[in-house]
Amino acid sequence: MVHADDAAAKAAAAALQAKYVELGRQLENNPFQKPLYLESSQPSGELKANVYAVLGHPFAVVRAELKQPARWCDILILHPNTKYCRPSAAGTMLKVNIGRKSDQPIEKSYRVDFAYRVKEAGADYLAVVLNADKGPMGTRDYRLLLEAVPLKDGRTFMHLAYSYGYGATAKLALLAYLNTTGSNKVGFTETGRRKDGQPVYIDGLRGLIERNTMRYYLAIEAHLGSLSAPPLAQLEKRIWDWYNASERYPLQLHDIPQGEYLALKRKEHQRQQSDL
Repeated sequence: MVHADDAAAKAAAAALQAKYVELGRQLENNPFQKPLYLESSQPSGELKANVYAVLGHPFAVVRAELKQPARWCDILILHPNTKYCRPSAAGTMLKVNIGRKSDQPIEKSYRVDFAYRVKEAGADYLAVVLNADKGPMGTRDYRLLLEAVPLKDGRTFMHLAYSYGYGATAKLALLAYLNTTGSNKVGFTETGRRKDGQPVYIDGLRGLIERNTMRYYLAIEAHLGSLSAPPLAQLEKRIWDWYNASERYPLQLHDIPQGEYLALKRKEHQRQQSDL
């Protein structure tokens, strides 16, 4: 495990604690009805989203779980598009396959190799980074950062940052998806109000990155929540809890019926036990 410089780790922990204070009002009062704040941006050739959330679990539990590469595979496989995940023998890489939100032969999916690194796992700060140079549809420079710090009330404050880059070819492919299969999808950021008072949500590429970042956040929550069940029952609790949590936001996250999702994830979890 590679530890960050002590001074850098302390500075990062202090910055995250300060962010918790800064977001106090948004965490208490928001459309999610839980301590959660989500933001996104679209700088040139890149999509970025950040989730800040309070987890109802002690920091020691969060740190113990999320510093293990195998636990990240248990988390990532909950995403409907993740078909397979397996850490390398050394635990420095996650072999992940991305595909459709339906049953799909593994050879029809896209392999993404994420470099996995625990930057820091100290008593007051956790930082884990996943990086991949290339992704599906010509996307590139994937980065997923998880940071966490303990709160005085025994809970944990978490920051999940997700980003990737795209060129002209990838942008065309993403827009083609958004104009067909994803044409009715929106994100979570409100951009205005209709005449009847209903919110208007961001769509397009920023809507896409917001939905996926939210799915990963819900997967982290579902994984941590499953620890209360006996080991043999944890998979079922994870997949049920993830689906039920995503259905609280049907406009953004409803993709497939519950029975189809559960059967799909049971099958993919079984496949995940093999080294492809």
